[in-house]
Amino acid sequence: MAEVTVHNMPSVYVMETEMPISMVKDLNDYLDEYKEDQDKKSLADSLVGQISQGEQLLMDNEDSRLKEYSEFVCSLGADYINFFFNNTGNKLDQPKAIAIDETWSVHSYAGDYNPIHDHGTKTIMGISTTGWTKVPQQILDQPTAGSPQYSLYQSSGDCDGYIAFNYGRNELMNTTRLRPPQSFVIKPTVGKLLVFPSWLQHMVYPFKGEGERRTVASNLNCWDVPAESLIEGEENGNVN
Repeated sequence: MAEVTVHNMPSVYVMETEMPISMVKDLNDYLDEYKEDQDKKSLADSLVGQISQGEQLLMDNEDSRLKEYSEFVCSLGADYINFFFNNTGNKLDQPKAIAIDETWSVHSYAGDYNPIHDHGTKTIMGISTTGWTKVPQQILDQPTAGSPQYSLYQSSGDCDGYIAFNYGRNELMNTTRLRPPQSFVIKPTVGKLLVFPSWLQHMVYPFKGEGERRTVASNLNCWDVPAESLIEGEENGNVN
């Protein structure tokens, strides 16, 4: 057999990790209190969402209960940039300082959903994160996308409440034509957190039944910093 080389040409990278239990608890404690605050700030006018039963709220990154989360996602943003440049063979032209632009929560109930959209940041290079601190049991009981049990036929409901990412053409004949998938679906679970480029389009399917599907999401700016600041920034875990 002849020796061959396969050139793998990825379209996007999405990182997945788990938030510590203490972080999930702090976020839920903050949000349980904040939801009852008369001065809470709704983002219904600025975030894409059909959240008629729940709400989308701007969170305060200065609150002490968000400190662990904020440091966590900024560190992951730096990890994402490192991974991207290491795996694409490109070189980062200038060190980056990773800072949160905004953090918000989405409190979804039966029938709520987010149409397909992307995110914006103040810097051209932008990173977004999304994670879950509450997931209704009926969603947790559904099969994992891509498993043998997962089906989109016969009104299965198997994708209810899932997040779907889209980054290209998606056709029924893709496999037959040897075209790699250009979309994927992820089942939310408590503590799971995803990191992805802000340009990546995504949507959330509605679900049925009782319970709250609670999401905490952030947009991260990637600011240019002088090279002499690199050592100090690396110590903080927020600069590439």
